[in-house]
Amino acid sequence: MKIAERWFVMAGVALLGGIAVAGLVVAIYAAWVLHDMPDASELADYRPATATRVFAGDGTLIGEFSDERRIYVTYDQVPDQVIHAFLAAEDSHFFQHGGIDVSGIGRAMFKNVFNVVSGRRLEGGSTITQQVAKNVLLTNESSLNRKLKEAILSSRLEATLTKEQILELYLNEIYLGYRSYGVASAAYNYFGKSLNQLTPDEAAFLAALPKGPNNYNPKRHPEAAKGRRDWVLGEMADNKWLTQEELATALARPLNTRAAPRRAEYADADFFVEEARRRAIGLFGQEEVNRGGYYMRTTLDPKLQSAARDALMNGLERYDRRHGWRGAWGTTDFAPGWQAEALKKNTPPERRTWQAAAVESVVGNNVRVRSAKDDRTGSLIVSDAAWANANRPLKRGDLIFVEPQGGQFALKQVPAVNGALVAIEPQSGRVLAMVGGYSYALSSFNRATQAKRQPGSAYKPFVYAAALEGDFNPASIVLDAPISFPGGANGGRWTPENYSRQYYGPQSLRRGLELSRNVMTVRLAQAVGMKNVVDLSKKMGVVDDMSPNLAMSLGAGETTPYRITAAYAAFVNGGRRVDPYLIEMVQDRNGQTIHRADRRQCRDCSRGFSGQESPRLQDRGTQVIDPITAYQMSSMLEGVIQRGTGAGARSLGPWVGGKTGTTNEYRSAWFVGFSSDIVVGVFVGFDDNRSLGGGEAGAATAVPIFTDFMTVALKERPARPFVRPKNAVFRTVNGIEEAFRPGTERQIREEAPRPVQPVGPLNYNDVIRREQEAAQAPVAAAPAVVAPPPPKKQPAEDLSGLY
Repeated sequence: MKIAERWFVMAGVALLGGIAVAGLVVAIYAAWVLHDMPDASELADYRPATATRVFAGDGTLIGEFSDERRIYVTYDQVPDQVIHAFLAAEDSHFFQHGGIDVSGIGRAMFKNVFNVVSGRRLEGGSTITQQVAKNVLLTNESSLNRKLKEAILSSRLEATLTKEQILELYLNEIYLGYRSYGVASAAYNYFGKSLNQLTPDEAAFLAALPKGPNNYNPKRHPEAAKGRRDWVLGEMADNKWLTQEELATALARPLNTRAAPRRAEYADADFFVEEARRRAIGLFGQEEVNRGGYYMRTTLDPKLQSAARDALMNGLERYDRRHGWRGAWGTTDFAPGWQAEALKKNTPPERRTWQAAAVESVVGNNVRVRSAKDDRTGSLIVSDAAWANANRPLKRGDLIFVEPQGGQFALKQVPAVNGALVAIEPQSGRVLAMVGGYSYALSSFNRATQAKRQPGSAYKPFVYAAALEGDFNPASIVLDAPISFPGGANGGRWTPENYSRQYYGPQSLRRGLELSRNVMTVRLAQAVGMKNVVDLSKKMGVVDDMSPNLAMSLGAGETTPYRITAAYAAFVNGGRRVDPYLIEMVQDRNGQTIHRADRRQCRDCSRGFSGQESPRLQDRGTQVIDPITAYQMSSMLEGVIQRGTGAGARSLGPWVGGKTGTTNEYRSAWFVGFSSDIVVGVFVGFDDNRSLGGGEAGAATAVPIFTDFMTVALKERPARPFVRPKNAVFRTVNGIEEAFRPGTERQIREEAPRPVQPVGPLNYNDVIRREQEAAQAPVAAAPAVVAPPPPKKQPAEDLSGLY
């Protein structure tokens, strides 16, 4: 063999060997790259994390729970102009290529030559299919390995899914800034609209965002954002998806977006929404709630919720104003930039008209201020200036909150006191409104459900209900006279007293409850037995446990506004305990109902109508007191408003009842009231449980809040007479129609003349002996005691004290 031929053979062998080795290396590399590549068929059932959306009972969106704020929409739900905008911006040949656009890659490579020279961002030329593969199945790393996987997966995706399915995944998965995942969420967050409400220019702006949401943020980079939007509009026109007239109109429109994304338009229900979230997590778990895409319908009534928020905030501000100006929250020397520093102080978001301002000059009650927001100047309302100067005089440089009013400024301060209001539908337990404090933004602690406080006299109705469940009736007589018990402080005696320090002798149960007589309540609890009172309180849901001592009869135990309000519902609905709830119904992303609060069964509800009687559902809840007892209590509590300590709410009219409550040293003020269709609990108190101040009883502090709320609520749900039990016997006693259980009406006797108070506390054993002697007297009467000899002078009743 010639030398040339030998070299030729050797070269051939080497070449073939090199090719074999190269093939082996490529095979090994491919095996290594592709060994962990995900299966494209997984995307057939893929569903990205989706926000749980929360709605009020009337369909108003009130909130979202999510890790990624996304609203999943099917391809059929996306308007053509949105699809065209994204195709124009990202992949105009999407419906023609097989997953990889070779011409697009060529164009991108050609452009990248100039991008490298100019230092611009390189273009990838990726199709929508490749972006789905990368976003859903791969990572964002920039490497040859990832691009190879991306190309292979794109081909597999095109073989596994339809073009419409791929585009649906892309439009729902992609991140578009503003905490928006997917086009539906972005449409709401940027424009407050659903997809079918978007104009072509708005759709084009959303399509402009995938290349770099932060680079085209409309607030930080408005010119770049509008420029990119206009480019997308031009691409849409080039692809014949917009006419020239439509293009001109869209280009002329300014780019107007929201200042910040919102989870809902309705913003008055933060406490309610957060409580619903806690309860949803208890039902389904946090991951499912934040990623499951549930539809959650709640019990909230937006009109009542707004009324509740306004009533509580106004009531707390009225209290705060009564207790004086606490001083400026900061000072400034008006150096350059003072406005920016002042604006860092948060005003309550619920008070959108409040502004931070600085005092420029003070001459007596003539005070000039300058707004930090717009540098506007003006004078404080003279009465507000006088109010502030009476306590802590204003001075130049004081930073304050003001509210523009008729060319002047009103002086405002955030109350230090707090409170809660909860409204429940008594027949079902649906929570119609809940406000857990003055401002959720300033304090998210929900005082309606989380604050355990002593209810004071608001607890007394449960003592009276326990008595009515026994041998007593509304006309039964109980002695209002001093009494003492062993076991007081420091080994002494406990002597309960009425707030007025006066006593009124024998009184009917009705009168004792209307005027909130402490001593009568203690005597009644002693006669009934505190164990029976505690047992009934637990059955009605006021407390889970309570010590059975007589001090508890005056509300020394602890409960929450939420629980005691729900317990009052039994007085209105015929004696049934209904467990309150916030979540009416939950459906998963497929529309399947996975939770329903009303679990009653109705076998005939789906049957066709053929003249038969309408189906009847059983009442909700568990019977805990006799319906007659419930009616007696609702009637007696109506008397509290008409003739007793709740007279401040008398303007609401008939068929409205309730009970005031105040604890020792005025630490908490309560009012729990109701009509036939709504039960409302109001609580006011400091978070550190300090005194509200002298005279700040339930009648003065909580009743006005209740009245403000009920004035609105009764327009939507007018009061009507309480349902009269069919088996009750009605008799008129002291001019008032009373209900009796059959047979007990024979015990009726008119209320005795009011005797004078005894002088000084009486020994407990002496009182018991006198009551036993009175019980053996020949006068037929309900369980009662006879008063000591009448005094020479009858004291006047005092309705303004501690009840």
